[in-house]
Amino acid sequence: MATPQLLFVDGTFAELAQEIADYLQIGDSVRPLLEQENHEEALQLIVNASSALNATPEKEFTGAYNLLIHLVLQSSDPKKYLPTVCGNLQKPITSSPAHGFTLAANALSTIFNLVEPSNPVRFHVLLQITRFLRQHGQFELLKPRLKNLEAWFKDWNTAEEDQRKLYVEISEAAGEAGDAEESYHYLLKALGTVDRDDQEEITSEEVQKLSLQAVRLALLSPTRFDFQDLRALPSVQALGDSHPVYAQLLDIFTEQDLEDYNDFRDEHQGWIEKENLDHEKLQRKMRLLTFASLAASTPNREIPYANIAKALQIPAEDIEMWTIDVVRAKLVEGRLSQQQKVFLVHRTTYRVFGEKQWRELGTRVDQWKSVTDRLLAVVRKAQADAEAHREREQQELERKLADANLGGGGGGGGGKGGDRRRGPKQPRTDEDD
Repeated sequence: MATPQLLFVDGTFAELAQEIADYLQIGDSVRPLLEQENHEEALQLIVNASSALNATPEKEFTGAYNLLIHLVLQSSDPKKYLPTVCGNLQKPITSSPAHGFTLAANALSTIFNLVEPSNPVRFHVLLQITRFLRQHGQFELLKPRLKNLEAWFKDWNTAEEDQRKLYVEISEAAGEAGDAEESYHYLLKALGTVDRDDQEEITSEEVQKLSLQAVRLALLSPTRFDFQDLRALPSVQALGDSHPVYAQLLDIFTEQDLEDYNDFRDEHQGWIEKENLDHEKLQRKMRLLTFASLAASTPNREIPYANIAKALQIPAEDIEMWTIDVVRAKLVEGRLSQQQKVFLVHRTTYRVFGEKQWRELGTRVDQWKSVTDRLLAVVRKAQADAEAHREREQQELERKLADANLGGGGGGGGGKGGDRRRGPKQPRTDEDD
């Protein structure tokens, strides 16, 4: 949206109202009302004639609308007049075909920014802004504002029915702008405003229509593979009664595989084409989901090529291509072993997580525990062997040291146990005789 504008006006309500009334050429009708201080009736006449401002010369357009906006916001009940003013701005600005969108967008933005942030009137202005941007295919200008939406609803104490109305408008604006993900996101938010305990509202024509639209968007989205949040909505569950075939198809995409999808097509021949659902897109997505299920249900984390080809109903030479696609879709992580002819699973995404998946997880945990126990036993044995080896080495060292001490001991004594070695023989002299 445009940069917020501030209004700088000078004069009393009566003076300003008479000025714009004269500009709109209804001054004679408004003057008596202003003289009687009947401001609301005077303002009503001005607002009723305000569509003529769309023909105002471009250089005067913003000033004229700013004056009108100022007068409306002085009213005790602006909500009474704003729909007309906003409605005028959604019509062509005949005086400036080239810049009409920008002029009208600026005026709508000015209205929104001048209304007190906590005033519920802001909701109605935002709804008109959304419709205006949708009409001109400018959803990208709306997106930055949407991050504040839930906080605004809280400030405005917006009823759930009104929230749903705006969410639907945003969803349709996003869809028309080609943003399927944002369209689906806000459609789910719209369905989230439905009272879970109000069966009449859940099964109403409006809510069932929105639920069906959400299912179609989810099925045809090339990037959406998780349907649990959608299927958990009461209004979507109610499709089992109002649109049972759609409900059956959603169940298949939620937790079944390609073979079930093919059986569905055989059972409801021509139905997919009749409903303008793209079989090629659906089949491709179903193959990717089947691959994910196969990876999640393989206990040893190795899937033979033959199993992949059979489950996906593809020739062996296409396995590598589908592996790349399923990894790119972030459903599975792993790598192909061409030598062993298997796909080695590193990580996989569970499509649903119920009793069956808990059992599979339990089996896998038991397997991991068994492997861990074996590894722990090997580690403990290695530790024991190392300790025993260290003790043997220590004992051997001590023995060698003891032997060395015994061999190098001194001390002599007389007798048999003494040292019998004699010193060197002295030479004989004459004195010895």
